[in-house]
Amino acid sequence: MENELLRERVMRPISTGELQRRWKAVREVMKEQRIDFLLIQNNNDYLGGYLKWFTDMPAVHAYPAAAIFPREDEMTTFWHGSSEPKEAGPEGWLLRGVKKRISTPIMLSMNYTTTYDGQKVVEELRGYGSCRISFVNEGAMTQGFAGYIREHLTGAAFVDITDEIDEIKAIKSAEEIECIRESARVHDEAMKACFAAIRPGVREFEVAAAGRLKCRMLGSEQQFILIGSAPAGKAFPYSSIHAMNRELRQGDQIGILVEATDPAGYYTHLHRIACIGSVSSELQAAFEDAKVAQKVTLDLMKPGADSEDLMRANNEFLLSRGYPKENRLYAHGQGYDLVERPSFQPGEKMKLKAGMNIAPHPVIATKQATAIICDNYIVGAAGVGECLHAFPKEITVL
Repeated sequence: MENELLRERVMRPISTGELQRRWKAVREVMKEQRIDFLLIQNNNDYLGGYLKWFTDMPAVHAYPAAAIFPREDEMTTFWHGSSEPKEAGPEGWLLRGVKKRISTPIMLSMNYTTTYDGQKVVEELRGYGSCRISFVNEGAMTQGFAGYIREHLTGAAFVDITDEIDEIKAIKSAEEIECIRESARVHDEAMKACFAAIRPGVREFEVAAAGRLKCRMLGSEQQFILIGSAPAGKAFPYSSIHAMNRELRQGDQIGILVEATDPAGYYTHLHRIACIGSVSSELQAAFEDAKVAQKVTLDLMKPGADSEDLMRANNEFLLSRGYPKENRLYAHGQGYDLVERPSFQPGEKMKLKAGMNIAPHPVIATKQATAIICDNYIVGAAGVGECLHAFPKEITVL
């Protein structure tokens, strides 16, 4: 009955077999490191994908959701909701591998409630004395959660194995890669919808709305679409969603970045450029250099590659063409998180491995033009495969 409800109500549930693969791999690491419990907490599904990775149920809209993942037992979850045990959510059929569901009326806008989930975790683990616990990415958790637990589980030893979990999470299974390919298709269709909405007199937010609607109609749960535009001969800045009210005009160049999930919750992202009328020579030249910059990275994306070496190669190319160095994150993994490890920036220690979903997005920025290209690739045994996106790598004239 529960499986029937899952198939009926959830657009694309991940298989129980895939969840079991993840749990087994993590428990092997826990056994090696003598970890008794993992503590997981997220409050969104843009950069908060751990909870979904363990449960197939995302945290959303800044409502904290958490889980205890034991080495030897099924999970206990903590969600916003009624404090009456009989009314705990979400529904049991949504949470596989979970033996106990606890809800509390926690809400981050109410300071006095921000330790509620931490209190419940302490109640569940207080009897385990000198257990060994790992927070999963503690720095991204709320202080009310992690701080309360550390303060009150005084007999526990806290050992961080987030890096080991991140590496398991970064290498995608065949089932996950199938979902990622579907995500790329959703992005191609959303980009087509955005381009179809472009014409003089339309505002940036209206173009983004067309893309988001297409994503939703294809089953996407979350969408983030940025638009940048400017007259020919000028660089276009990206405004926040709050400031995407500029009216498009004849001769404009428009950059569109689509970042969304497929129905199973997997991110890819896609960036392309359109021009109303014609393409300036400055923009075309910058775009050709952006494609070359992306290829420099793609040629080096092989198992064992170090992301800092790839970033160094990217900067050497930029400097050789007279552009400034890249000082931001210019490529990264993706999965249940919009930005996932490995990241291509200083500080990343995770090396590339086969099965990773990587999105390089180099930027060529001058005073006359902004050229960005962004696509997803799966790392194979000898390098990257074909681009996952079918949308042409060219500037579209409308």
